[in-house]
Parts: sequence; C-alpha cells; structure tokens
Amino acid sequence: MTPARIAMWSGPRTISTALMRSFGSRPDTAVADEPLYGFYLASTRVPHPGRDEIIQSMPNGWRTVIDELTLAPLPAGKTIHYAKHMTHHLLPEVDRGALGGLRHAFLIRDPRQLLASYAKVRAEPELADLGLAQQVEIFRRFGGPVVDARDILLQPERTLRALCDALGVPFDPAMLSWPAGPRDTDGVWARYWYEGVWRSTGFGPYRESLAELPPELEQLAGHCQPFYAEMSDHRLKP
Repeated sequence: MTPARIAMWSGPRTISTALMRSFGSRPDTAVADEPLYGFYLASTRVPHPGRDEIIQSMPNGWRTVIDELTLAPLPAGKTIHYAKHMTHHLLPEVDRGALGGLRHAFLIRDPRQLLASYAKVRAEPELADLGLAQQVEIFRRFGGPVVDARDILLQPERTLRALCDALGVPFDPAMLSWPAGPRDTDGVWARYWYEGVWRSTGFGPYRESLAELPPELEQLAGHCQPFYAEMSDHRLKP
C-alpha cells in the first residue's frame, strides 16, 4: 500500500499541536513536528526560545527534510505520515516542486483571534511571522482541504471526518482523545510552547477570544484578512 504522506500547513496559535496529537493518536500514523524548524532558524536570525538546541536537534537542510518526508519508509505498521508544518518556515529557497509528492492540507484561524493570542508571546509580530502568504501560495499551487480551528473545536468529529475523507484516509475515533503529557515525537521546543497541549486529553470547547486586539496590531490584522478570507472560502463545512 502506498503510504499517505500528509503535510498540514498552518500558522502559529491555530491548535496545530492539538491536531498533531489527534493524528498521532491513530495506531496507523507516524507524525513529525515542524520538520523545517531547524532549517528556518539556521537560515534566519529570528530569535526563538531554545534556538541553538533546536538547530542542533534536527536536519538544517531543506532538501534533506523534504526527501525524508517524501521518500523515507514509514515505521512498521504505519500507513500514514502526518507532518505539522508552520508555513513561515517555508522560506523562498525551498523548491516548491519538491513538495509535489505530499497530500497538502491547511489549518486556518480568524486573524484577529490569532493575533490577540500571538501578541501574548510576541509583542510586535510581523506578517512574515504568521506565514499566511506562504499558506495561500501552497494552496493555490497544490490545493487540498482547508479546516478552520473554530470548526474543529465546535464539531471535532464531523470536521475530522470531513478532513479524513478529503485526504483519502479513513476516520478513526481515536483522533478525538489522547492521554495527557508529552510525546517522544514532540520537538525539543515543546517545553516552551506545549504546556496547554500536555494538559489536554482532547479538543477543548470552543470559546470566543476575550482578549482585545492591541490597537497597534489593527493594521496587521487588516493585511491578514484577505489571506484568511481566500482560504476560508474553501474550508470544509461540516
């Protein structure tokens, strides 16, 4: 059987780690946590917590990473490979054609909620930090199912069933819950970012963000909106 090699593209603060947990709970699925992160940090001067440790923990060449994602045999008993990607890691030098062997999917979130959340950890984010332009670029080139974080939280089973169907893999109820705690598959950066996911045992209830968007981010939110609107027009509607 030809393995299903899924690339899930999202920005930060979009329940991307919880969705990785969901797929990682399937007995037939191997997961990879942000495999281009080391390349991204080694190629830029962006300061991130644990920067040096991250660079040392994983391959720093994009070609090596993409070859691993598209060509490497899966572990015994696994028929699906799921990679959680941050779209801003997709720097211009990455050959987009090398991504053709993957089944692409996209996780989105309303940019005002995203920015209100992101501002808590980075006070002055830029459009490049969010990867929205790259997400639209990959969607326009390859297509693939789009899911909104809000829909997953409101209707997890129906949304995940629709996502699995669009990706050509069977839905597994194991995707709806998982044991609390870290995983061996978590990146070394997990201790800086994954506290909430480590406490979780499933998708939490949806709550409208109560955080106010800082006034200085209003302009950035406006720049984000057209990217989000284009992707949202194509989202799966459970």
